[in-house]
Amino acid sequence: QVQLVESGGGLVQAGGSLRLSCVASGSIFSGNTMAWYRQAPGKQRELVATISQGGSTNYADSVKGRFTISRHNAENTVFLQMNSLKTEDTAVYYCNLNQAGRPGVRYDYWGQGTQVTVSS
Repeated sequence: QVQLVESGGGLVQAGGSLRLSCVASGSIFSGNTMAWYRQAPGKQRELVATISQGGSTNYADSVKGRFTISRHNAENTVFLQMNSLKTEDTAVYYCNLNQAGRPGVRYDYWGQGTQVTVSS
């Protein structure tokens, strides 16, 4: 099993910055991908950014140029630096780890979520 614990959410004014952190523990295997998702009230959960163990990144169009995902492999930690925050970034942010289990099968693990609220 894998446990993910997020931290760093909070209330910030529009234009401000926040940095989210997520620490993974448990049975973590090489070749995993870590990611941040978010879910706003009344909306579906959406992908924000992903990062492979090799450092390849991918971002949602809505956050490109404002958010930066990074990771520290030795500490199984992923970060999300969020700059120029907008009110529409308000959501619960979830950390995700995706890794192979049985041959041909990959598993998703989720954190409990951290609230980010951006005020106007």
